[in-house]
Amino acid sequence: MTERSKPRESGSVREPLVFIVEDDESMRRALSNLFQSVGLEAEVFGSTSEMLQSELPDVASCLVLDIRLPGLSGLDFQAELAKANIHIPIIFMTGHGDIPMSVRAMKGGAVDFLTKPFRDQDMLDAVTVAIERDRKRREADKIVANLQTHFETLTPREREILASVSSGLMNKQIAAELGLAEITVKIHRGHIMKKMGAKTLADQKG
Repeated sequence: MTERSKPRESGSVREPLVFIVEDDESMRRALSNLFQSVGLEAEVFGSTSEMLQSELPDVASCLVLDIRLPGLSGLDFQAELAKANIHIPIIFMTGHGDIPMSVRAMKGGAVDFLTKPFRDQDMLDAVTVAIERDRKRREADKIVANLQTHFETLTPREREILASVSSGLMNKQIAAELGLAEITVKIHRGHIMKKMGAKTLADQKG
């Protein structure tokens, strides 16, 4: 059963969330209290399988993950998340760290690798970096998704012209390449600009 540091209010703005996967109950409680003391919400799990069974909210978050766990280990869980295209930033912690472990963790994209006992501030610093990394990734993903949505509204001809514009061609060159009048290319560029929400596409001179 998962534990939650404090209840969420339905309909409220979603705050950043720290997931903790640690089989030691006292450590789970200590970490949850640490994050709560600086206003961070935390959800804790005793194993990776518990976390997999939980529905992860769509909010900036990070994962504080123990290396040695019952069932799937922390490092193997990192690999499974990557395969599933889940990009939550991970902070590893272990009481039995070694160089090969830390190298594997960092190569897998971990934000940090902390050896127990660690300083509270080191953990808080790592979590701050991880949450900011996840927030930026989510913002970038939204921009890409928004552009894709706009792109799908373009006609085949507009997509052709957009590809030519992206490769650096001017209106006159695009017109010659596609067998169009230059004014037609300019009109299409104006339509593309409006559909894509761009500000510079129609400003280039032909």
